[in-house]
Amino acid sequence: MKILYLTKYTSKAASSRMRSYQYFPYLEKDGFEITIKPFFEDEYLEDLYNGKKNMGSVVKSYFKRFLVLFSIGQFDRVVIEKEIFPYLPAFSERILNWMGIKYIVDYDDAIFHNYDQSSNPYFKFFLKKKIDKVMRYSDVVVAGNSYLAAHAERAGAKQIDIIPTVIDLNRYPVREKNDSPSFILGWIGTKSTFEKHLAPCKDWMIKLLAKNPDMELHIVGIPEDKGWGNQIKWIPWKEDTEVLEIGKMDVGIMPLQDSLWERGKCAYKLIQYAACGIPGIASDVGMNREVTLPNHTGFLANTTDEWLNLINELKNNPQKKKELGHNARKLVEEKYCLQVTVQKWISLLCGN
Repeated sequence: MKILYLTKYTSKAASSRMRSYQYFPYLEKDGFEITIKPFFEDEYLEDLYNGKKNMGSVVKSYFKRFLVLFSIGQFDRVVIEKEIFPYLPAFSERILNWMGIKYIVDYDDAIFHNYDQSSNPYFKFFLKKKIDKVMRYSDVVVAGNSYLAAHAERAGAKQIDIIPTVIDLNRYPVREKNDSPSFILGWIGTKSTFEKHLAPCKDWMIKLLAKNPDMELHIVGIPEDKGWGNQIKWIPWKEDTEVLEIGKMDVGIMPLQDSLWERGKCAYKLIQYAACGIPGIASDVGMNREVTLPNHTGFLANTTDEWLNLINELKNNPQKKKELGHNARKLVEEKYCLQVTVQKWISLLCGN
């Protein structure tokens, strides 16, 4: 069975890597023939991560995706990550629907808010309902969480399946005893998520560290020292070392601003922590509530005082920390690992 994947990025981007690329070896082992056509190539991603805009690369991406559409009839199934053409109307998806080409569209973010909440009047007026149309024209909408699934239902999608963003258990051993004399608080993410969600926590984190000289904060994904103090380690992200770095943590954190966009996020950081047997402390927002089960796999926090008290509670109670971490790993094994979700994808690709 020949499957065409129209991903947004190459495997270097976390969203495409976790929603699509990590499944390919398993799907190919099951007999599927996978063809991958990312919209943006590595050149664009490298510029994006360095804060640059390469319009030549963007134009090239649109042209290449346009050419791909001429060969789409050669495939038995088409999987689209989010949309065919970003920031253009859903004319391509409408044509596929008109031609009887049944496609699956996959979402791990509330991308519809890029349009209906846009500050750009053009995007807001002309593209407000674009993703609703993409969902409605599709054969199946795959949603990473219930917030995204609810939007697909309102849009009139024919079939909706919730498949969370997951990890591969083979890459995530349970965290062994940490030999570090320090209690390590950890966070992992990109520059944009750091600036939006972690940087606003700077003041209370610095105060927390000042009161706990035996505590460290490891920030994975931000290599530049931001000058927050000598109890903080700034660690570059690498695919082959990310699990090792997470494994050094005693507690993983995921603060979030409460907005419509954040309610559509898939709590991937928390799933990574949990996979290593590490409890999480997270903002009480969106899917965080499904992964961080209070007093079972971690804790939810709303206020600065709650963040401080919960971190100190786990620091001062190693047995509780161990118990929550054990429960968190068990939850991942049951719901948030590729070994479970790959069977759902196989069924969808076979048309079941």
